[in-house]
Amino acid sequence: MTDSSRYRPQVIEERWQQHWQSQGLARTPEPGPSAASHSVGTGEPYYALSMFPYPSGSLHMGHVRNYVITDVIARVQRLRGRAVLHPMGWDAFGLPAENAAIERGVDPGAWTDQNIGQMREQLKRLGLSIDWDREVATCHADYYRWTQWLFLQFLDAGLAYRSEATVNWDPIDQTVLANEQVDGAGRSWRSGSLVEKRKLRQWFLKITAYADQLLDDLPKLQGWPERVRTMQANWIGRSTGAELQFEVVDGDGAGTGQHIAVFTTRPDTIYGVSYVVLAPEHPLVEALTASEQQLSVQAFIDLVGRQSDQERTAEDSPKRGMPIGASARNPANGELVPLWIADYVLAEYGTGAVMGVPAHDQRDFVFARQYELPVRQVIIPEGSDEHAYEGGAWTAGGVLIHSGPFDGLTCAEARQQIIAAGEAGGWGQGRVQYRLRDWLISRQRYWGCPIPVIHCDSCGVVPVPEEQLPVELPQGVELAAKGGSPLAQLESWVAVACPCCGQSARRETDTMDTFICSSWYYLRYSDPHNTALPFSREAVDRWLPVDQYVGGIEHAILHLLYSRFFTKVLRDRGLLGFDEPFARLLTQGMVQGITYKNPHSGRYIAPADVADPSDPRDPISGEVLDTFYEKMSKSKYNGVDPAGVIDRYGADTARMFILFKAPPEKDLEWDDADVEGQYRFLQRLWRLVDSAQERGLRLAPSGASPSGNAEAPLTEGDQELRRAVHTAIAAISEDLDGDYQFNTAVSELMKLSNAMGSQLEAASEAVAVEALTVLLVLLAPFAPHLAEELWQRLGANPDDDNSVHRQRWPEADASALRRDTVTVVIQIKGKVRGQLEVPADADAATLEALALASEVAAKWLEGQPPRRVIVVPGKLVNLVP
Repeated sequence: MTDSSRYRPQVIEERWQQHWQSQGLARTPEPGPSAASHSVGTGEPYYALSMFPYPSGSLHMGHVRNYVITDVIARVQRLRGRAVLHPMGWDAFGLPAENAAIERGVDPGAWTDQNIGQMREQLKRLGLSIDWDREVATCHADYYRWTQWLFLQFLDAGLAYRSEATVNWDPIDQTVLANEQVDGAGRSWRSGSLVEKRKLRQWFLKITAYADQLLDDLPKLQGWPERVRTMQANWIGRSTGAELQFEVVDGDGAGTGQHIAVFTTRPDTIYGVSYVVLAPEHPLVEALTASEQQLSVQAFIDLVGRQSDQERTAEDSPKRGMPIGASARNPANGELVPLWIADYVLAEYGTGAVMGVPAHDQRDFVFARQYELPVRQVIIPEGSDEHAYEGGAWTAGGVLIHSGPFDGLTCAEARQQIIAAGEAGGWGQGRVQYRLRDWLISRQRYWGCPIPVIHCDSCGVVPVPEEQLPVELPQGVELAAKGGSPLAQLESWVAVACPCCGQSARRETDTMDTFICSSWYYLRYSDPHNTALPFSREAVDRWLPVDQYVGGIEHAILHLLYSRFFTKVLRDRGLLGFDEPFARLLTQGMVQGITYKNPHSGRYIAPADVADPSDPRDPISGEVLDTFYEKMSKSKYNGVDPAGVIDRYGADTARMFILFKAPPEKDLEWDDADVEGQYRFLQRLWRLVDSAQERGLRLAPSGASPSGNAEAPLTEGDQELRRAVHTAIAAISEDLDGDYQFNTAVSELMKLSNAMGSQLEAASEAVAVEALTVLLVLLAPFAPHLAEELWQRLGANPDDDNSVHRQRWPEADASALRRDTVTVVIQIKGKVRGQLEVPADADAATLEALALASEVAAKWLEGQPPRRVIVVPGKLVNLVP
């Protein structure tokens, strides 16, 4: 075999990538009205999108899986005649770049741009059909100009506002920390000090104004995983109940006029209240705490302030609380109940106060038992008495007891009547409550999008005029400075004239949460070079909603929910004409690597340091290591560098392995042996085409496959080969529709190549050329470089606009799938005993007769007629002795 006939992916892949770029193969065409009336890739629009990455500088295998999946989808749709938009960009603001700039003493913009350049080249090596002409980076002024413009749209709509919020405060560095900057022990990532909770004025977006729409529209998202929709529904957390007013009383039991509002979904249990709990941060706690309790209450508040919300509300964490020395009156029965504070009640949720009903809430029951508070039963199961259950809270429905005029009512009846009584008496009203909180977007850091407002003593909060956008990040800022936002340190940038009155004013020094930037980037891709607007209504309505969005399940809540919120707000502003941003969502599984861990020390060991994988031991202590698969991570030493795989095997092998190893939504376990297997498969395809070339087979000039309807009848071998070809077309087409099954599609390609390997040489020229043509077109989305190379080697001229990627996706020929005979299984005594080749149209009676006359029946029935015969036409005959 000559050197030119060897499969050398490193050579052919780079060559084809350069050729595709010069030909503009991935350039987004203008969509036409119908795919049927246009050449390949110019029909109806199709938008395929991967969640854009943070530019860390290096791709990992999770990136590779995400982007290869989307690329296959985009390539298939082009072959099906759709005009495809497949863009890429960079989620480039955020803490990592700012921290890296501090550590290295470099500009975060320069560091980020360098990383973008590196990752762009890495992505190109994968052979992704991305339209790089539409690339965006959220940290570039030509992008965040429009992020600021959109913020002003929210401000004008009354959906952006400033308010006090509890934040993480580092008392040593004198700065606010994001949640991700606080470790599990509640300490600052930089100074190591215990983080405090403080209230500061912050910017919010009013996402709660769209809570009902965000929840009620979830059923429309039938192309989303049910798990994601459920997670969003739970995050929004709509609860229907009542807000009840408990009046604070003085030491003599007289009302003070102060009321504590309590939200509950169970107003039917109000007669069972034995205490009321306030959040330690509740604004009434300080005023209501008795003098003798003040020191202990403040100490408790300080203790709770060092906990995260997650720690405070975790189901398995102990619930701590203490009385504050005050009481309130139950509005339903007039009884006095003590006021407590407890760590499990959050000021930001509901009203910041809950009523304790230990008999009918398990958390309250545990808390009451711990602190010896009364447990009063007011609901019993229907048909039982109050002693029907013990040892816990009865949380199900039933009928009311010890509830005054509401005794005997069912829970559902009592809820309605108690709310009505509260509304009539002025102490309660029906209410819908949400777990969802307004979106706090302020960040006290430099590397983010500046908030485009100015603070004027005379005019208040003034939006920066649109013609002055973007408000650009200044240079020369001391990023390591302590005491608030780094931007606040640069007086020359902060001091500005008020756009309204001209007096001295000050810029807002907070920057935006980076989720703002990622909540609309998919819209910008539709019109990335527009300098008058973030996007035109015509462009965005042409391309969106995104037909297929691909990304990790970790984005199920924040990014996906915020993007839905943005879309609905911009729809209401008249900027776009659809309700949801993403029609279909695929959440790909993680890529896991073999992991070694010392179970005693907890230390991870790099696979290269494990001398014998069959008996893995710690190279230092000699202890036996635990071996398992876990998500690839630098800290676990279990990652695989994509560049190394591409250098050794080529991008097509990496793509094929990623697609074949597991269904896309499942986790994938990296296995070098399986990578080798895919490499060998691609080598077999190379040799298959090499043999076809030696035979002199060439593609038709247009690349179109023969119809297979030649006047001369096909030989049995030709029929079998065509059946294999069109079976593959049907199976792979099905795998690439609906729920994607790339792994079984690759398996079908292997079956087809096996059939061709044994039958191609004897096939007629027309059938052989058809088989080769179909094989390469089906292969093209999965292994684009090899498919293009083999296509060209079989006579196609790539400079003639005849790339394999510009062909039509083949359609299965039903006539080729028909068989004259089929194989039927014979079962006797519950086991398969043999097979019969029978006419494909044989009816049940014929199949029974053929089975009874077979040698298999003679052997196993031993001359005795069966008691029963079960026939499944085309599949089996079951003879029951």
